[in-house]
Amino acid sequence: MYKDYFRLSEMPFSIAPDPRFLYMSSRHREALAHLLYGVQGEGGIVLLTGEVGTGKTTLCRCLLDQIDAQCEVAFILNPKMSVDELLAAICDEFHIDLPAGGASVKILVDAINAHLLRSNAQGRRAVLIIDEAQNLRPDVLEQLRLLTNLETNTRKLLQIILIGQPELQVMLRRAELRQVAQRIVARYHLTHLDRVEVAAYVVHRLSVSGAQLPLFPHKLIGTLYRLTGGVPRLINLVCDRALLGTYIQGMLQVTPKTLKRAAAEVSGETAQRRLWRRVLGWPLVSAAAVCAGGVFAAGFLPVSFFSQPWMEAPSPVRAAVIQPQSPSLPENVAEVAASPSKVSFESESNQPMDELAWPDGNVARALSERLAFQDLLNLYGVAYDTGSKVSACKSAGAVNMYCLYARGGLTDLLNVNQPAVLLMDGGGKDEPFYVVLTALTEKSATFMVAGATRRVALADIAPLWSGKYTLLWYAPPGFNNTLAAGSRSAAVAWLRQSLARVQGGNPDGPAVFDNDLVRRVKAFQLAEGMVPDGMAGALTLIRLNMRLDERLPRLTKAGVGG
Repeated sequence: MYKDYFRLSEMPFSIAPDPRFLYMSSRHREALAHLLYGVQGEGGIVLLTGEVGTGKTTLCRCLLDQIDAQCEVAFILNPKMSVDELLAAICDEFHIDLPAGGASVKILVDAINAHLLRSNAQGRRAVLIIDEAQNLRPDVLEQLRLLTNLETNTRKLLQIILIGQPELQVMLRRAELRQVAQRIVARYHLTHLDRVEVAAYVVHRLSVSGAQLPLFPHKLIGTLYRLTGGVPRLINLVCDRALLGTYIQGMLQVTPKTLKRAAAEVSGETAQRRLWRRVLGWPLVSAAAVCAGGVFAAGFLPVSFFSQPWMEAPSPVRAAVIQPQSPSLPENVAEVAASPSKVSFESESNQPMDELAWPDGNVARALSERLAFQDLLNLYGVAYDTGSKVSACKSAGAVNMYCLYARGGLTDLLNVNQPAVLLMDGGGKDEPFYVVLTALTEKSATFMVAGATRRVALADIAPLWSGKYTLLWYAPPGFNNTLAAGSRSAAVAWLRQSLARVQGGNPDGPAVFDNDLVRRVKAFQLAEGMVPDGMAGALTLIRLNMRLDERLPRLTKAGVGG
């Protein structure tokens, strides 16, 4: 009802498990890393647990989007079955033909084993993912353990991922299931969002839906966190109902009263219960507030989406594909002031917007990816021949650049503030093609489409964009992976010197990631509005490069140092 009223391209707080709307908190990134480990592992069971509504199923959908074609996946949504029913469901998911008559457990296991052996011979991996795994019976869990015994002389044939609520952890502590518990090679428990992450979560979902107005003022984030406890599903339900109430009132921003009423409607709380809770619960709430005073930092939700840098909401990132070859960044980079740049967008022109579509003519869509990377590399002064047998990312590697593949929304791209190649798929309704995002303003985005410039309204992007994008970035010398406490390399020495140029201080020190460097990295991340994890991964190094070199192409015009 309110989508057109707020000029949204789609509903921002749907509870459907759409990976495009997944906000990757630090815990969600770690959980996804565990799932990816499970897919790429060599057997055993990977366990992901979490409370209801924390995003486990959506993470699983995101995982499925990242699995390559050489991986066969059987996905069981409702495992409340007997042993033979579950085995039959696994056969269905793997498209295993069974005898016309009834099949015993032995016949089913033999059929699965034969299929896994054929897949292994063809170089394919097999993964069984079971959602709502807390509904598994003990005898079914034992049968799953036996399936992990299927193997060749060199590797296990089946990797199992169990996703469930905390009751699954309790179940696996039973004495009769100790053998199952011993087969778990990785486990992770997904918890709720904290207050700062709730702010970033709301921003992320609204940006993906094409919102151009600050529908939830900053002052509401603390209230939203208290009302929902940081549970993503509850946040979705409350925010959806609050936007509906705001629409009915004919307003453009959610008010505290509307938000609280929405939460009461979602929880089914009556006015009388709310009165008793205020009368009886306030002393307890006050005492808790005294004990917890100073725990929560100020929220990062901006007053206007595009008035200042957004809080970074990192997306799941695959490993960069190009290793650094040249020893350093381009020479003579300009030093910038220690304070983060503030975005000041170009004034909007009165020219009509363009349509974001592949141009009619002789240019084939099959060439769109190479043409897009040609346009992107040109922005960095790197020539790329679309007819070359060498991929664009390998060409970038010749000048010490990485390709960074990620998924997210305009929030993420605005945080990074660098041009990117975007995959447009029309929501799965059209043949996909690649474009280059070169600029962002308050109301529009500028793209390069097969070499031609297109200026497109922000609201028109979300229905077409898959959420996938690729960035180019310079890697420090000796960089191989994320730099963290204990790392030793030339890249660590470069990181120390670069932070000294931005923050001041002594650039000299050992080429080891010590406690002092951890503190410096956290300080830089906080200044940039990032999650201060103290590790220098791709996104942190990208932001550092942007501070060091004002010549790097940017999506927005930023006033350096001010």
